[in-house]
Amino acid sequence: MAEQRKWWALAAVGSGVLVSTIDGSIVNIALNTLVQAFQSNLNVVEWVVLGYLLTLACTLLIMGRLGDMYGKRRIYLIGFTLFTVASLLCATAPSIWALIGFRVLQGIGAAMVQAVGPALLVTAFPPSQRGMALGAIGSFVAAGILIGPALGGILLRYVGWEAIFFVNLPIGVLGWWLVLRSIPPDRPARPGQRFDLVGAGLMAFALFCLLLGLTEGPLWGWDDVRVIGLFGTAFVGGVVFVVWEWFTPQPMLNLRIFRRLAFSLNLLASFVLFLGISFNLLLTPLFFQLVYQFDLQRTGFMLMALPIALSLTSPLSGRLSDRFGPRGLTITGLVTAAIALMGLSMSTITTPSAQTLAFLVLLGVGVGLFQSPNNSTILGNAPPEALGVASGLLAVVRTVGQTGGIALAGAIWASQIFALNGGPITPITAAPPLILAGGYDVAMRVAALLALIAIVPSLAGGRALQRQLAAAGRPVAD
Repeated sequence: MAEQRKWWALAAVGSGVLVSTIDGSIVNIALNTLVQAFQSNLNVVEWVVLGYLLTLACTLLIMGRLGDMYGKRRIYLIGFTLFTVASLLCATAPSIWALIGFRVLQGIGAAMVQAVGPALLVTAFPPSQRGMALGAIGSFVAAGILIGPALGGILLRYVGWEAIFFVNLPIGVLGWWLVLRSIPPDRPARPGQRFDLVGAGLMAFALFCLLLGLTEGPLWGWDDVRVIGLFGTAFVGGVVFVVWEWFTPQPMLNLRIFRRLAFSLNLLASFVLFLGISFNLLLTPLFFQLVYQFDLQRTGFMLMALPIALSLTSPLSGRLSDRFGPRGLTITGLVTAAIALMGLSMSTITTPSAQTLAFLVLLGVGVGLFQSPNNSTILGNAPPEALGVASGLLAVVRTVGQTGGIALAGAIWASQIFALNGGPITPITAAPPLILAGGYDVAMRVAALLALIAIVPSLAGGRALQRQLAAAGRPVAD
């Protein structure tokens, strides 16, 4: 019975991760439709996407802490319920501002699901199968990235914008039932625990300012007083948060968790890699459309290569890490990702699209090889009483890395295009394809360098894990 229950638990967590990932991208394709439906403008409608993503990122750690305090199953069920109800409210929203508000509510539900989902799997599966389970979750994430835009396009064309929210309802009900069936009730909460409301507020505020500054920086200008103010506020808020967490008796984030080098160094490696691969997320679609002159349909087809390769590689990588250890796989994945990014940088106007496609597949393989064993190492080295916080940290690192990487990629790409052009050009996409390709070349070389830099903390984290296992008298897998 226990053997069957863990697979049902994987289906329950996977359904939540899948639907919340789909919802992060499915709305992007509907922005123009929403502008017309609500007779609004794009600057307002963009907050349908931004409201969801910023809320998700700023509350992940909070939900992880609540899961540790009051039970991960309880928080997961509340999150799934909130997400499903908010989806219904979004589909029936009477105004654009109501839709934005309901998307914020939906983001809170998604944060509950994503923050404690991986932690639930760590408790549902034995340590010998942890990598495989987390690898399967990587496949659900990749599937969500893949399905979102395609499903959104179909629903918009044949049904209407409301359908992109109605589609969440049956998945939400199914996921809720799967959780009740497969995951045992939580143990009673430990008495005497207090939620660190001040720490939660400081952390959410600092993250919001940081992410909003990174998101709007390319539009407002990096020297704009608003952007500088947001970054300055984020820095001050972050410092105050750290000081508060260090001295408060029951912190939301116990900073002593970072003393576990296998935990903190592998978390750092994940952050650096996500910085690098975000260059691809932003610039490769532009390269296909502006240099290769592909239409949207062909561009979308080409971009499917990476998530497909990732979804196929992640479970295999997880299984291999369970059997042979994570160290070799994480390093192989980072080297593979660096080679793929360097290969993409060599794309020019005359480069066959099949070559670029092959390097996208290779990048998906590299990320898949790295992510499952790395996540398994991080969660396996988190204190059992802080698994929810550790799971939330993983998601926060991914979000901040991607947001920061996109901002950095755009800045490098633009500066190189201006240099090759001999001066600014407006809009930047009007630059000749040869110059656009030159900017892509330099930016992707920087991305490859970031993937190589991630090897340093990954190696150090692997050595720390080996010393830890040796000290405990357990066999050391390489």
